[in-house]
Amino acid sequence: MSANGLIEKELTEVVIGCFYKVYNYFGFGFLEKVYENALAIELRKHGLTVVQQAPVDVFYEGELVGDYFADLIVNDCIIIELKSAEELIARHDTQLLNYLKATGKPVGLLLNFGPGPEIKRRVKTKSAKPRSAAPRSQNPR
Repeated sequence: MSANGLIEKELTEVVIGCFYKVYNYFGFGFLEKVYENALAIELRKHGLTVVQQAPVDVFYEGELVGDYFADLIVNDCIIIELKSAEELIARHDTQLLNYLKATGKPVGLLLNFGPGPEIKRRVKTKSAKPRSAAPRSQNPR
């Protein structure tokens, strides 16, 4: 936690700066994958560890019930959900909050490469349920 109380403040600022650089280069209209690849390149240029399409298993009472793939995980602490939509809607925000609960990551960023750039920062609250999912290793089982 930084001196002003924001979790991962400095890292979040770097990620947001990279987001704006990619947004200013491409603007609106590409598929999310284009933005994901470009943002991953830019984040790595800043010396950050980036995992794209990070697999995450979801458990219920110790039983595997599903999985999903996080767009990006940065330095193993920030989960990034990317959108290329006209505007962010409540469902996008809920998706990010659920990803935070599922992964146990402390910070999430919802980044929209829409007609105008949009950013939502979310943190895992102390009242969130215990971790119910874990990122899988990139190695096959």
